[in-house]
Amino acid sequence: MNKGTKVSDSSPFKGEQEGVRAIILAAGTASRLRPLTSNTPKCLLKVGERTLLQRSMDALIKAGISEFVIVTGYLHEQIEDFVRKTYQNSLPLREGRGGSVRFIHNKDYATTNNIYSLWLARPEAEGQEVLLLDSDLLYDGQIVERVLADSHDNVLTLIRHELGEEEMKVVIDPPLPSLKGRETLDVEASPLRGGLEGSITEISKTCDPALAAGESLGIERMGKAYTTALYKELDGMMNKEHLENTFYELAFQRLIAKGFTFSVLDVTDLFSCELDTVEDFENAKQRIPAYLY
Repeated sequence: MNKGTKVSDSSPFKGEQEGVRAIILAAGTASRLRPLTSNTPKCLLKVGERTLLQRSMDALIKAGISEFVIVTGYLHEQIEDFVRKTYQNSLPLREGRGGSVRFIHNKDYATTNNIYSLWLARPEAEGQEVLLLDSDLLYDGQIVERVLADSHDNVLTLIRHELGEEEMKVVIDPPLPSLKGRETLDVEASPLRGGLEGSITEISKTCDPALAAGESLGIERMGKAYTTALYKELDGMMNKEHLENTFYELAFQRLIAKGFTFSVLDVTDLFSCELDTVEDFENAKQRIPAYLY
C-alpha cells in the first residue's frame, strides 16, 4: 500500500458516513498547468509525497467515506489505474453498481465543463446524500471532517480573502464586513464559524467582489432532497438549454430561487490553496504545512 492510504482504526469518523457517497470530478484537461499536465492528469500531480487525488481520497476514507464515484475524462486510464493500484488493499474495489469505487467516463471532456461531469453522475447521485468535490483541490483533510460533522443537510465550504474576478464568489445575507485593505483576518471571530443556514443569496464568478463573503472552496455536502432538486434542474439545463459548458454553480444559483440552498461553513483557518497555474503549483509546494507534506 502506498504511503497515506491506511485508515487509522482510532479515527472518530471511521464507519460513520455509510450513507454519504463521494462524487469526485476529474475530467478536465487543466490546460493552464501545461506542461505539467501535458501527459499527466492534474489530479495525479504530486505535492509533497502524495498526488492531489490521493490526498482527497485519504481524507475521505479517514472521515468514514467508503463509496466513491469518480467522473473521468482527460487521460482517464491513468486515473483509473492509479486508484486501482493505490487502494486495492484499503477499499474493496468492485467496479459497477454495488462496488466501492465506480468510474464514469466523460468522453466529451474537451468541450464541456464540470456541470456536465456532474450531470453524468446522475445514476449514482440523484436522491442520494453526497459529498461533491473537484479532484484537483489541495487542502487540509480536517475540512472534510468538519463538513461531515456539520448538522445541516446541505453544507458549502467558504474561504475568506480579498477577491477578484476569477473566484467563484459567495454572497450572503446579512453581508459580512469587506476584507478590502485588511492585512489580517480574525477567522476565530468570523460569524460564519458555526454556519448560517439558508444565507446564500448568490454564487457566481460574475457578482461584485465587494459584496461577496468569500470564495467557494469547492467542497459541498448535499442531502437527498437537494440532489433530487439538483438533477431536476440539471435535466432542463442539459436537455433543453444545452448549458454543458458552464460551471455547476449555475445550478446552485438557480435552486436558491426555488428554496434550496446551503449552510455556509467557514474553513479559512485550515490550509487550502488554488492550483490553476504552474506558478500556483510551485507556490503550493512552499506553502503547504509540514504536517500535510
